[in-house]
Amino acid sequence: MRSPAEERWIRRFRDDDGCGTKLICFAHAGGWASAFRTWPSGLPSDIGVLAVRYPGREDRFADAFPSGLEALADDITDALRELTRHRLVLFGHSMGASVAHEVAVRLQERGSPPAALCVSGRRPPHAMEGQRRLSGTDEEIIADVVRFDESSAAVFADPDLRAFVLPSVRADYRLVDDYAGGRRTPLHCPVYGYSGDHDPEVTPEQMRGWADMTHDAFRLRVLPGGHFYLKTEQAALLADISDVLGRIKDRANAAP
Repeated sequence: MRSPAEERWIRRFRDDDGCGTKLICFAHAGGWASAFRTWPSGLPSDIGVLAVRYPGREDRFADAFPSGLEALADDITDALRELTRHRLVLFGHSMGASVAHEVAVRLQERGSPPAALCVSGRRPPHAMEGQRRLSGTDEEIIADVVRFDESSAAVFADPDLRAFVLPSVRADYRLVDDYAGGRRTPLHCPVYGYSGDHDPEVTPEQMRGWADMTHDAFRLRVLPGGHFYLKTEQAALLADISDVLGRIKDRANAAP
């Protein structure tokens, strides 16, 4: 029985009785759950593909934006309560990596740690010093989004689409700017890092700092591209995640 909170926060792109592992996906700042709608075709059929539905966009357009990134993580952790009966793997890109990590820490504190955490295109929480601030005027925010994702230019050129999309981008940029990060209790699951080799937001060396966030294994995969490498390199990314999910499954099956 799915709780009302789970229904409100989680979108399922594939999730049936044969999905022993569930991949929970967290979008970037301004991103939507639908960004992951094509992922099931690139992942094994026994992997559930679910995405977090952030407030203030898509079919949650009328819902209030969260007061902070950690408050957002609190709400998502509550919504995942029933899903923790299953083997969960969290994947987050950019802002979503920070949210996924904060959720992973909370799940562990509640006695239901994820099987793995996958983080993409984001500094670890203890390395936020010097991170550039994202907020500004509407025009500055739009220019920043388009600089990283040229395909979004057409959206912001349409007045109606701009009015629909811009508030969530602005709110998420504020979340990122206000997130202080800091040391967190290390996880007891493996952490897998992903990055584009020309990402101006985070270097491979900064991504390696995620190794400090776990007592378990850490591994980094650097793919060609910039901050949104996962669009042009989706096939390679999903092939690697498929390999990760296979290892996690084997590890669970080998456990006494």
